[in-house]
Amino acid sequence: MVALRVRGAVVAARSAKATVSIIIPVFNEANNLKHNLQKLYASFNDETLVDVIICDGGSTDKSVQIAKQFSCQVISSSPGRAQQMNSASELAQGDWLLFLHADSWLPEDWIKQLDSSYQWGFFPVKLSGQHWMLRVIETAINFRSRISRIATGDQALFFQRAFFSSLEKFPLIPIMEDIAVSKIARRISEPMVSAYPVVTSSRRWEDNGIIKTTVLMWSLRLAYWIGVNPTRLHRIYYPKQTE
Repeated sequence: MVALRVRGAVVAARSAKATVSIIIPVFNEANNLKHNLQKLYASFNDETLVDVIICDGGSTDKSVQIAKQFSCQVISSSPGRAQQMNSASELAQGDWLLFLHADSWLPEDWIKQLDSSYQWGFFPVKLSGQHWMLRVIETAINFRSRISRIATGDQALFFQRAFFSSLEKFPLIPIMEDIAVSKIARRISEPMVSAYPVVTSSRRWEDNGIIKTTVLMWSLRLAYWIGVNPTRLHRIYYPKQTE
């Protein structure tokens, strides 16, 4: 019997099928959260197999109020995506833990992509915008992640719960926690890569410039690879949060 949480209550789900806890870290996502949660819940063929946990990192907008309109558990923690996801994972009851960004949405029949013969995996990514350069960028991201077996958080990483615990969760660093945990996981087990992409917002590329944003992201990953402190990288990537 698996315990699932709905509107803060614990309900029992009697099913031999695998269950999934979807964990969504949130920080000031009011502009996108309602629409994306509606899409997420519409993708559930059997809601008893899924529980959603949203961890807010101190939003000053209406993110928490919006999240509480849905059948999910809403908690809070100190800010930082790794901390928020780790905090939510402690409450998760699913056989699988799927970490989804608040500005992303899963493909149809996404739950069928979770293959129990794998211990972890991720989805290809599709950027939401229409500019042709975004197609080049997403193709490059997907090629890189397949070859390297390292995924970014936009690709909705998923883990069998016991395996995630064995990894000791996400490293508590302010940025690149997704890459860090992928590096640890790939040493132990090959990832499963979904056949269908998760769609993620292209707002950062569109707001800050496609070329500028791409150069920044790849530069930060290179800097992390050669050992630059993630705290310094976080200040560069999120300058408004450090003003």
